[in-house]
Amino acid sequence: MRNLIALMVVVALIAGCAKPAKPTKTTKEPVKEKAVATAAAAAEQTLCPVMDKPIDKQYKTEYKGKTVYFCCPACKPEFDKDPEKYIAKLPQFAKPK
Repeated sequence: MRNLIALMVVVALIAGCAKPAKPTKTTKEPVKEKAVATAAAAAEQTLCPVMDKPIDKQYKTEYKGKTVYFCCPACKPEFDKDPEKYIAKLPQFAKPK
């Protein structure tokens, strides 16, 4: 019984002497940057503006400084005829709220 009590005292002393773990450094992203990152993720294009089918990122063009993706090579010339016709379908051109 004495050995058990002695063992418990030793364990309690060791546990009490243990140094608390140091908190790890976390870099907090400023709220504004988080909002921009969230908006960018929400603005990711997934559908072709011409055919409303899933995009294939190898078929793309630049319009007003932003990349527009298509489902196939035939959609780019159609988009180029009248890009403004398709802008409303593109999340990268959505106006911020």
